[in-house]
Amino acid sequence: MRFATHTIEGAVSVVTLQRPERLNAISGALLVDLIAALQAAQSEPATRSIVFTGAGRAFCAGDDLKEFGEQAESPETIAEHCARIQDVTRAMMFGPKLVIGAVHGYAVGGGFEWLLNCDMVVAADSLVCFFPEMALGHFVTGGITHLLPQAVGHQRTMELIVLGERQSAADLKALGLVNRVVPQADMLPAAMALAAEVATRSAGATARFKRALASGLGPRIETALAVESEAARACFADPDTAQRIAAAFTQTRK
Repeated sequence: MRFATHTIEGAVSVVTLQRPERLNAISGALLVDLIAALQAAQSEPATRSIVFTGAGRAFCAGDDLKEFGEQAESPETIAEHCARIQDVTRAMMFGPKLVIGAVHGYAVGGGFEWLLNCDMVVAADSLVCFFPEMALGHFVTGGITHLLPQAVGHQRTMELIVLGERQSAADLKALGLVNRVVPQADMLPAAMALAAEVATRSAGATARFKRALASGLGPRIETALAVESEAARACFADPDTAQRIAAAFTQTRK
């Protein structure tokens, strides 16, 4: 079974998270499959744009707390997990094709980060996003320490990440973090229509435009990815984080 799939519909590749029974929570196997699916979509000759979505009731509920012990088992497993998370961002942001997010339900932690890594986002009106990292003793990844202040400013970034308050689709639209908000039933068709429109643009021009944006962002994002990875590895190894994860996992089972 694959936990992320790549399918082709005309000029559009669709990358779908396929772990709906866990609200597409991030596992090691999901990361491996997602990187492969994104890289396949970016290199597919017939593809002119990419839609990124999640199967089931949510886009992505963030890191799977059930796998924390496995992820944090050793410095090597921690480093491997953090590197894979950052490789998802590289596959999304540094590939030549525009990525359109079709995001619904929960987009939490890493799921929120992936929303922010998209080039455009169609949000369902059911969308709820927040960063739980500071409460859990984790650290944000995905280049968010650079991307989010650029989008919303320093103080709002502090508020979103440190407080971790829930944001609705309307909140995110007001912040300029999603492009369109539609009823959930219309989300995927709207994203596919937007991706099809993007696909009619010059492939060379759009790839060069994305590369031009990345040429300014790239060095800063790579620096952010490196700093985040170091901080995330330290947080994974911190006993306080293990205690917080255990408490959160216990709370969710009540």
